[in-house]
Amino acid sequence: MEDEPVAGARAAVERLRAAGLAVRFVTNTTAHSRARTLDKLGRLGFAVEERELVTPAALAVEHCRAQHHRRVALVMNDEVKRDFADLEEADEAVDAVVMGDLGEAFGYDVLNRAFRHVMDGAELIALQKNRYWMRADGLSLDVGPFVAAIEYATGREAYVVGKPAPEFFAEVLGDLGVDAGEAAMVGDDIESDIGGAQRAGLAGILVRTGKYREDAVQASGVEPAATVASMAAVPDLLLA
Repeated sequence: MEDEPVAGARAAVERLRAAGLAVRFVTNTTAHSRARTLDKLGRLGFAVEERELVTPAALAVEHCRAQHHRRVALVMNDEVKRDFADLEEADEAVDAVVMGDLGEAFGYDVLNRAFRHVMDGAELIALQKNRYWMRADGLSLDVGPFVAAIEYATGREAYVVGKPAPEFFAEVLGDLGVDAGEAAMVGDDIESDIGGAQRAGLAGILVRTGKYREDAVQASGVEPAATVASMAAVPDLLLA
């Protein structure tokens, strides 16, 4: 369930830490702010320092600064907008459109405004491009389909800052101070987690929890380094 930890996951993380492995929690979530995500991890029993959580928002802000984007249209909920306080949110004459999760608030008017901005020259930036995710009530559309709609309508490709973007993994590796060959990504998304990690040079370990679907794995063409039942089995694999 969305608000319950996978059985054995907390003990697995602590076992990896005790063995001297550095751990980072990397997420593509754009439904909640960084602060709320940290709080949620704490409530689930995970002791996570702020520097150990990597989200797409910070990378998006860095990209906007590098590209001198000052005025941006933020397609996301108000909570996540807090992570973009260093940028100027605007409704017209924007330099970039940054798309995150709006859930059920996505609709024609929202997408049409984004479409018009991009057609007027704004860069399209996607915090992530996942196709779907697992909510407490089942699989649900993620940001990807809505980003794809704008790409199709404008004929322009979005700059993606979250997984599976190589820059996302490079940021984590740089923070850890390790080479890609010394790291492993554990995740339930065969495309963003495993495929993205392997293209960046990391080992990809797929877990059969969360949004895992066997048919998606078979259709992806991605071959994980290993597939395990859940996070609980990862220490035995990495520490063997």
